[in-house]
Amino acid sequence: MSPQQAERLLEFDREHVWHPYAPMPATDPVQPVVSAAGTRLTLADGSELIDGMSSWWSAIHGYNHPKLNAAVTAQLGKMAHVMFGGLTHPPAVRLAEKLVELTPAPLTKVFFTDSGSVAVEVAIKMALQYWRSQGRPERHRLLTVRGGYHGDTFGDMAVCDPVNGMHHLFSDVLARHVFAPRPPGGYLDEPDEEYLAELKRLAAEHSGELAGIIVEPVVQGAGGMRFYAPEYLRALREIADEHGLLLVLDEIATGFGRTGEFWGCDHAEVVPDIMCVGKALTGGYMTLAATLCTDEVARVISTGEAQVLMHGPTFMANPLATAVAAASIDLLLSRDWHAEVDTIEAVLTAGLEGARELPGVADVRVLGGIGVIEAREPVDVAAVQEVVMEHGVWLRPFGRLIYTMPPYVSTEDDLEHIADAMYAAAVSLTED
Repeated sequence: MSPQQAERLLEFDREHVWHPYAPMPATDPVQPVVSAAGTRLTLADGSELIDGMSSWWSAIHGYNHPKLNAAVTAQLGKMAHVMFGGLTHPPAVRLAEKLVELTPAPLTKVFFTDSGSVAVEVAIKMALQYWRSQGRPERHRLLTVRGGYHGDTFGDMAVCDPVNGMHHLFSDVLARHVFAPRPPGGYLDEPDEEYLAELKRLAAEHSGELAGIIVEPVVQGAGGMRFYAPEYLRALREIADEHGLLLVLDEIATGFGRTGEFWGCDHAEVVPDIMCVGKALTGGYMTLAATLCTDEVARVISTGEAQVLMHGPTFMANPLATAVAAASIDLLLSRDWHAEVDTIEAVLTAGLEGARELPGVADVRVLGGIGVIEAREPVDVAAVQEVVMEHGVWLRPFGRLIYTMPPYVSTEDDLEHIADAMYAAAVSLTED
């Protein structure tokens, strides 16, 4: 792409293309990517950036992988799409088989969706319809914790943090759910008995109107990149069992090894009644997600008033997406993904620790393939990106967070560059 072509592209983009969480027209610059391979993004001017974001945590195998390319190409030669109402096809069935095999044993029913946000919408609908099907429509609220993030659609926004979350503007028109404080401490901290008592109190107080509990297991993602002790997840499972509630786990960001275990719930050896998966499901190739549930949840919904789950996306179980998802899972399981994530954790832990002493830094934390520098004040996104790009790295900070979720295939050299770029960005926070 010539400089003139790149400038024309950027000019039109700036005036007409609305980017996520951005004003229109855009005020911050965007970078024109013309190709990607491995862990590198190639910009219009020919320069390369190491991708520290896995394209919002999805491209765990890097880009332009020959096996995933082959899966898409092979399926494209058969059919790109077909409606899922009244029809089925081999890629969807193969993927469902893999998901049933890989998720905790009671999760045997798979509902495909076209995005993580919709997967959570379906999970919420499952929980509510489960109780409505039993003649208990008053059980229509969910218990969750502050600091969580579950997506941008209306059902999802209602279970995100209503005060400090990014959707607080809509709090007056959203469904009202029950919020506990965010889990205190970090991943390795001992559980706080007073907090556990508060969880139990809230569940008991609202048990007659609660349909279930929904949380992100162990890691709160876009709500703040906080890690919490697995004991809290075990406590929520016990509370759900005590009051007959459904436990819904949002594994969209945590699934497929990102936290160092294959599923976030594996840290606590907890089994949910409903689970949402997405992001890394297709290796970053196509938009696809899924909501899984137990036989019991499916049975109750299917014998209730409606006798069907009241949901059906147009692109549900898209053949291209399900084909590449199955190939992505096979690719992940063919490698020592655990060792890859352990390497990410080790290199980021060593490379980011020095930032803890910087005056503008409030905390540094690493878990599995997630590294976070938390600033004391909100960061200037454009300024931070300029610093990390000078170090040959692509990151997308938000709020007070400079963080990375690199592809699992990142080399130690890639990871050291990412850590160096994050440290430099943290240093820049206090520079005049």
